[in-house]
Amino acid sequence: QVQLVESGGGLVQAGASLGLSCAASGRAFSNSDMGWFRRAPGKEREFVAAINWRGDRTNYSDSVKGRATISRDNAKYTVYLQMNSLKPEDTAVYYCAADRDGYLTVAVSTREHPYDYWGQGTQVTVSS
Repeated sequence: QVQLVESGGGLVQAGASLGLSCAASGRAFSNSDMGWFRRAPGKEREFVAAINWRGDRTNYSDSVKGRATISRDNAKYTVYLQMNSLKPEDTAVYYCAADRDGYLTVAVSTREHPYDYWGQGTQVTVSS
């Protein structure tokens, strides 16, 4: 089992940068692909970024590509999401998720389905 706790959210102005962290517990983390998703007010949860279990393959949504970087430190059981040039439309609750069977596949999923474990989320608010 994997437990996930996000941190790093907050209120920032448009154009600022913000780094999110997701601390995982459980040995399955090292074999898990990790993803970041977000849910904006009144909208469905959407994919933001993902990284494979080895940390050498990533995926980004078009909305954050070029502004976001996902990374992980397996020794620290932590995955990170660095976002730059934040926009008001980035305002959302950001969720970290783990796909414990990620090591079995090559592709890094952008869909919610293969992600088994989810954190509680951290709020990011970008003011204009």
